[in-house]
Amino acid sequence: MTRLTIESLGAQGDGIANIPSGPVFVPQALPGEEVEAEIVKGRARAVSVVTQAPQRVTPPCKHFHDCGGCVIQHLERSPYEEWKRQKVVQALGSRGLQAEVEPLVSCPAHARRRVALTARKIGSRTLLGYNARQSHHVVDVEECPIARPEIVSALPQLRELAAMLAATPKPFRIAVTVTQTGLDIAVDGAGKVAERARQKALTFSVEQGFARLVLDGEALVERQKPVLAVGKAAVIVPPAGFTQAVAEIEQVMAELVCGHLEKSKHAADLFSGLGTFALRLAENRRVHAVEGDAASLAALDSAARQTPGLKPLTVEKRDLFHRPLLAKELDQFDGVVFDPPRAGAEDQCRQLARAKVKRIAAVSCNPGTLARDLAMLVEGGYRITRVVPLDQFLWSPHVEVVALLER
Repeated sequence: MTRLTIESLGAQGDGIANIPSGPVFVPQALPGEEVEAEIVKGRARAVSVVTQAPQRVTPPCKHFHDCGGCVIQHLERSPYEEWKRQKVVQALGSRGLQAEVEPLVSCPAHARRRVALTARKIGSRTLLGYNARQSHHVVDVEECPIARPEIVSALPQLRELAAMLAATPKPFRIAVTVTQTGLDIAVDGAGKVAERARQKALTFSVEQGFARLVLDGEALVERQKPVLAVGKAAVIVPPAGFTQAVAEIEQVMAELVCGHLEKSKHAADLFSGLGTFALRLAENRRVHAVEGDAASLAALDSAARQTPGLKPLTVEKRDLFHRPLLAKELDQFDGVVFDPPRAGAEDQCRQLARAKVKRIAAVSCNPGTLARDLAMLVEGGYRITRVVPLDQFLWSPHVEVVALLER
């Protein structure tokens, strides 16, 4: 065992100690602490804390030390929020961008409406939970302080459902989303499920009041359409449709975007998904929504058509990674919002940088790719007016960001 002094907190939530051979990453250790650990390939394991940092707190979840779902429940709130804010500060600084980053918008516990669980059947026992950190071992959980109560209370039933469908000894995925009509459950990778097991799972899902059960993309049963409220609209979520993880954070993001584009008369929502921004923006202006996923776009279009009082909302199926809107196409809009996957919107931002759009709202779950995209926009003549980090992924290394720009 080696005694280490933790000097800083890394981007993934590990404590970092420096020794002659280089940095050592120490899970669940905090700056200022001394720990005893075994070092294997630059990582510490079998860690024992000798001297605790004053910022250390008792983790709220009993599974924290085993589960890999959360990495930093042991740090008190104020330094935790500053750690996340600094991720955005450092990302912008790495691109030479000058912008004040506001304090982190906090996320309450028990607020996450969408979780991805891992299930595995071992003999007569079925595990359901999250992978241990840097491992394929499934940690069987009985509680989860990030998830909505509807999910936590259903863990025994979800475990029972997993046991019915498990047709492989390998781990498989169960995605659960809380909707207005019940839990929307999607199971993937459970193996070749026999017809008898499928029927049993179907009956069980109806008895438990689940809104829908989807197996490898096929809806086994849909007791009720899974519905989410988006502004004034009600959106029917397609199987595997992307939703923002926390409704409270989505609302703040939407308020920032709509407020920034308040004076726009014709806005574009790029990478629109189910219409998180498009449907809210359409309450006061014309909107053109562009999305590559056909099912999500259809759900958005249907919701818009069935919501009275919206301004005209048009939709376009288009892969913006391979065929971004060109500058001339963008010039018809006086406001744009884009919210791409983690890879960012590099090619689309090259076109935006050449366009005449007055206001842009950039939304991202990856500060690194966001900073790259913002740098292109700034070089093209835009000015960053506001940067707001949001804690959509509580106790994880991830942070959501909304950046507002004006030409």
